Amino acid sequence: MSIHVTIWNEFIHEKKDESVRRIYPNGIHNALKDQLSSESDFVIKTATLDQPEHGLTEEVINHTDVLLWWGHMAHGQVKDEIVNKIADRVRKGMGIILLHSAHASKLMKCLTGCTGSLSWREQNEKQILWNLKPNHPITKGIGEYIVLDKEETYGEPFGIPDPDECIFLSWFSGGNVFRSGWIKNVQNGKLFYFQPGHETFPSYMNPEVIKVIINAIRYLKPLNYIENVDSIWQKEPITS
Repeated sequence: MSIHVTIWNEFIHEKKDESVRRIYPNGIHNALKDQLSSESDFVIKTATLDQPEHGLTEEVINHTDVLLWWGHMAHGQVKDEIVNKIADRVRKGMGIILLHSAHASKLMKCLTGCTGSLSWREQNEKQILWNLKPNHPITKGIGEYIVLDKEETYGEPFGIPDPDECIFLSWFSGGNVFRSGWIKNVQNGKLFYFQPGHETFPSYMNPEVIKVIINAIRYLKPLNYIENVDSIWQKEPITS
């Protein structure tokens, strides 16, 4: 059965910064699409900030099983009405993967009720993502750890709710640690936050990073949608 995947990217860095454009000449969204297109059951769309309704019309949202979200410079430009539509769809069952700097997005705040604040620096540090759940579907085919020679450093404390499952814990060569892959149940849907993916590093060319994303898409795909998430239960009580 097909899995309908929508990849959203604000698509600003790649237009303004030559160093980013050299790595992702067609945008992060298309780089991810190219990497994920090897999966024959994935039906992939892309969407960007500058499109009407940010490319996320009601039809697109309602025909998406798993949404990937990459944003950084323009969190404030994302329309609240679009955020609310996505959040509503997640509560009904859609899976969502928030990538890298989406920790500060309106979606993160809307879906978790937290700020997503963290410590960070850009010093080209080595990152080791330790696999805390070797038997989890998201880590299928992943060994004890993933090594990225250079990434933006993120560090605790991380302004998130306690995860329902913590999948990866990262160590950076500067000494910081960070909960870099975790799941939060959002009513009938699931949120997966995955930290690698700074725009000046080719992390989305790393086959293990892509493997995690592929696994996460399969894991987050809803079995069905519960449309009446706001309904009030009015049935007669069960009596013996």
